Amino acid sequence: MERSTVRDVAAQAGVSIATVSRVLNGHDNVAPSTRARVEAALASRGASAPSPRTRPDPWSGTRSGPVFVRCPYVLSDYFGPIVSAIGEALDLHGRAMLLDAGESAQSTHPLTTVQAREVAGAVLVLPPEDGDELVALRRRGFPFVVVDPRLTPPRDVAAVSAAHFAGARQVTQHLLALGHRRIGVVAGPREWVAGNDRYAGHAAAMVDVGVLPPPELVRFTHATAADGERAAGELLDLADRPSALVCFNDQSAVGALRAAAARGLAVPDDVSVTGFDDLELSRATAPQLTTVRQPLAEMGRIAVSLLVRLLERHKLDALHVELATELVVRGSTGPVSGR
Repeated sequence: MERSTVRDVAAQAGVSIATVSRVLNGHDNVAPSTRARVEAALASRGASAPSPRTRPDPWSGTRSGPVFVRCPYVLSDYFGPIVSAIGEALDLHGRAMLLDAGESAQSTHPLTTVQAREVAGAVLVLPPEDGDELVALRRRGFPFVVVDPRLTPPRDVAAVSAAHFAGARQVTQHLLALGHRRIGVVAGPREWVAGNDRYAGHAAAMVDVGVLPPPELVRFTHATAADGERAAGELLDLADRPSALVCFNDQSAVGALRAAAARGLAVPDDVSVTGFDDLELSRATAPQLTTVRQPLAEMGRIAVSLLVRLLERHKLDALHVELATELVVRGSTGPVSGR
């Protein structure tokens, strides 16, 4: 086009000549609404602009190098087995692990951190990002797998988790079989998929026997031992206290044991207590915790298997893998007392 025409198009669209030039040259750094105005002005003059050129994917064809593993928490007895299994499985596949864990990883965003590193793919453990952010990373062609998703993962994002609903339902059914009906719940964070699923599993088991969980017997917490002790204490101080407590995880169950001991209540004679996860902690209490075993190490191994298939550009038919849990009955649960 003649320069005078470019100037006229710019005036008609209300943009600069440089912007018109970028549209005509197919650059992608023009806002969609601005591009639309320029294209409309061009069309009115019998001209058109080429489609914008997309910038090359920095990961296209790049599948060598280490695998970035991010865990936004310290490698405790919960996250440690997951990350250790990831590292061992990567080693079997001849892949190195680039680990970012603990407090530094809590503020790390995969869309920026991953770009700054020469990595083949990533395993993100309990990522704080929402679905849109994960989808944006997936659409860029970067291979990654989510382990123990905090939020419900999008359909096209590969993820590995445990059967939270089934595990929670099973542990409540165990308490119901022991005669408990007034069961308190020390629940996890409501915004976590695990928190929602475990509470839903408990409620489903209660409804199966015709009992609706009363709201006054539910406390939502951040799932620490201190939170468990506080929430359990509130429930045990009720005039009509529960005969059993189901806790979101083993840590909050330990807090519940402390709350019972502080009130002179014997476990399980006066109150039964259950956990979830089956950490080493669950076998170090007195009495030992009845809990639900999660296959933590297997979650890490399956995540690596899915990632290797993505690195080899294989199609994944099952993007969301849910592994079975197992009820482990120990001494912290017993028949309802005749109080």
